[in-house]
Amino acid sequence: MMIDKAYKDWLIGLKSKIRSAQLKAAVTVNTELITLYWDLGKMITEKQEISQWGSKLIGQIAKDLKNEFPDIEGFSRTNLFSMRQFYAFYLNTLPQNLALPIVHQLGEQLVNTQLIHQAGGQLHPDSILMKIPWRHHVLIISKTKDYKEAIFYVKKTIENGWSRSVLEHQIGSNLFQRQGKAITNFKNTLPDVSSDLAQELLKDPYNFDFLTLTTHYKELELENALVQNITKFLLELGSGFAYVGKQVPMIIGDQAYFIDLLFYHLKLRAYVVIELKATDFIPEYTGKLSFYLSSV
Repeated sequence: MMIDKAYKDWLIGLKSKIRSAQLKAAVTVNTELITLYWDLGKMITEKQEISQWGSKLIGQIAKDLKNEFPDIEGFSRTNLFSMRQFYAFYLNTLPQNLALPIVHQLGEQLVNTQLIHQAGGQLHPDSILMKIPWRHHVLIISKTKDYKEAIFYVKKTIENGWSRSVLEHQIGSNLFQRQGKAITNFKNTLPDVSSDLAQELLKDPYNFDFLTLTTHYKELELENALVQNITKFLLELGSGFAYVGKQVPMIIGDQAYFIDLLFYHLKLRAYVVIELKATDFIPEYTGKLSFYLSSV
């Protein structure tokens, strides 16, 4: 058979259709799995409350389910405990109004949904909790204090497509406590939409422990270390940052000036200038940075 351009184009469409179906199937499976685990956690919790079986109940359930479904690995004693914890975590940390509206952003779309049905404590069919894998949930509920912190990491996982290892790193670095707390004048200097977005992107403080620099280091050492660890550096800066370069030259008149680090932010549609200093702050630093910003 002669493979011509028309066939190749048609084949690309065929492959795209298959991949789309695979993705939809995976999403559907995850939705059903999270719903099942929520319901099992609910049933176990309610049974323990009205019976005298206590913690031994979960061990017995795990044994019986293993006998009935030997090919399914999700019904271990440990996982059943996680299901119960999953249900209890959100039920106990949510306000009394269980139909709490949660507004989250998925891509460019704002979705207004609910976590739990008000009646009966059932998981809402459009709940944001359906959007991430089970092992992400296990990590989140074991490392966070309440639903506000948990939902923050659920939303960030959806927005950024975090793997479990990246999610664990972000929780370990206390991203929730640091996100959006930096003091800025964005409210006074930027349009509302840009201001809110810019404010949300900033952290206070940033965590660069991965650099492992000695106590006394120079600005060039700091710059080189950040660039050498650019992947971790970008992860700490947050989503949307694209690295342009270091010591980026700007020719103004007959004079050359060099920006320590230059980034471009894909959501803000703006350049981000970073000036590195390894000494105590002095007012002249602000003037220099303002000069760079105006030039850029």
